[in-house]
Amino acid sequence: MAADEEFPDGTFVEDTFVVADRVAIATRPGAKTRAGEVGTVAAALRRFRPQLERIESPGTVDGGDVCQVEDHFLIGVSARTNAPGAAQLAAILTRYQYTSSMIDIRNHASLLHLKSGIAYLGERRFLVAAGFPPLPKMVDAERIEVAAGETYAANCVRLNDDVLVADGFPRVADALLKRGYRIRLLGMSEFAKMDGGLSCLSLRF
Repeated sequence: MAADEEFPDGTFVEDTFVVADRVAIATRPGAKTRAGEVGTVAAALRRFRPQLERIESPGTVDGGDVCQVEDHFLIGVSARTNAPGAAQLAAILTRYQYTSSMIDIRNHASLLHLKSGIAYLGERRFLVAAGFPPLPKMVDAERIEVAAGETYAANCVRLNDDVLVADGFPRVADALLKRGYRIRLLGMSEFAKMDGGLSCLSLRF
């Protein structure tokens, strides 16, 4: 997408939509300064998803609080995603034959979003930050624990056979390599200054 200098957080497009095979849902970001980003991203998405669902007031949802695990969604209740927004999202997902669970991360000050501390790698395997809350039994699987000093790298993205990982976190990289993943290290230092993770920069569907 083209730059839009009206919205300095606009690079973090993941927060504006939740996109799955059967539905695309416009969020309502928890930071008021980001509300205008949704319409811009919607215009880009409509060529792929003509019909869009939407989170309504008083609900707020940031896409960074939503982690898809096959046909199940983990929804983080956070400083950016409130309980009414999480409930609306769960109801929409149910209409499209998805299931969901909520995880309250409001007591985890180091986590801006749910996906600040977790990534689903496929094959029933998660990369999780130290101290991350327990997962619901329905999605509980192997947890690759990220050391406290490398929490930022818990936010990674698997695309086909590659796992995109923030550079500068050797223990995370080594853990993934030992499990047979092919990794691609990406410099994220400037985005990290804005509390932005690697997954924040794209919508994948």
